[in-house]
Amino acid sequence: MCAATAGARGRRVLVIESANRVGKKILMSGGGRCNFTNLHVGAGNYLSANPHFCKSALARYTQWDFIALVDKHGIAWHEKELGQLFCDESSKQIVRMLLDECTAAGVRIEVNCIIERVEKSDDGFRLATTALGTLNAHSLVVASGGLSIPSMGASGYGYQLARQFGHTVQPTRAGLVPLTLAGTHLDDYADLSGIALPAEARCSGQAFRAGLLLTHRGLSGPAILQISSYWQPKDDLRIDWLPDLDAYDYLLAQQAARPNAELRTVLSEVFVSRFAQRLCERWLGSRPLRQYRPAELREIAERLHDWPITASGTEGYRTAEVTLGGVDTHELSSSTMESRKQPGLYFVGEVVDVTGWLGGYNFQWAWSSAHAAGEVA
Repeated sequence: MCAATAGARGRRVLVIESANRVGKKILMSGGGRCNFTNLHVGAGNYLSANPHFCKSALARYTQWDFIALVDKHGIAWHEKELGQLFCDESSKQIVRMLLDECTAAGVRIEVNCIIERVEKSDDGFRLATTALGTLNAHSLVVASGGLSIPSMGASGYGYQLARQFGHTVQPTRAGLVPLTLAGTHLDDYADLSGIALPAEARCSGQAFRAGLLLTHRGLSGPAILQISSYWQPKDDLRIDWLPDLDAYDYLLAQQAARPNAELRTVLSEVFVSRFAQRLCERWLGSRPLRQYRPAELREIAERLHDWPITASGTEGYRTAEVTLGGVDTHELSSSTMESRKQPGLYFVGEVVDVTGWLGGYNFQWAWSSAHAAGEVA
């Protein structure tokens, strides 16, 4: 995106890619259909130590601008849920679109090329590379991504380069990642692996209502991936197992209609039976509903709507979709992404301390921040 934008201005642009092909993260996104943006993009959908930083770039190149580009290339798309936009066919179409834009702008792309060294020169930067030897450039844009999914070539090189030029790097950690359980907390749920249900995950003043998946190592699914970006060890994590149902009203109604039915029986009608059985065996108990006083049913309902989960950690960068933290935004221009410490040096995308929610927000930040730099580099 940055290269195509700069090339369209008449700049001579070279993209250096260490992998054997460009756009690997795009290709894997959205189950191969690329969740390329979201209809509801706004600054509130991003985490950063400087929460206002992302506003300028997002306002100057919006989701509607990217959708217009997708439409220009004849790529069919659809809204899946919560404003998430996907290709009808394949994420390869988004990569091809960006490559075609680069070709039209005269951009040169080199893959399988490692940058060995970057130095400041009199008129810009001097780069030593494995495949191209020594290169000189007036401007250098760092779009190296974060640490997530190292099997695809992710590394901390962008952070290393930022520090080389005097930048602060906010502490990094895995985001949009499954949470793990340990000890008895894992024993409580591990054999329920594969059960999926709607839920609301809450932590640190944030709440996300979406699907939740029990795994052999802990918890996953969209609700958990979302809340994981806000969760840190020892934080209080709560789950509403029945976000779309008033559990107290339901239990009272069942008590009136079926007083001899056991609690586990009526809960099996709103949960997968194995899950309902586990709730009753380990925590809630089970008696015929006629034996419960209203106050007891209210207590059960409140527990189901505010269930504590003690997570031990996350699955880490291996499966994380994004990296939280990164180059400190206080040291970058919010309108151009240029370094305030080194003229001609720019940082865009995931390497910057701006991290979006699940659902196309991180791609939109990549497009918007890249476009901002490409307009001026």
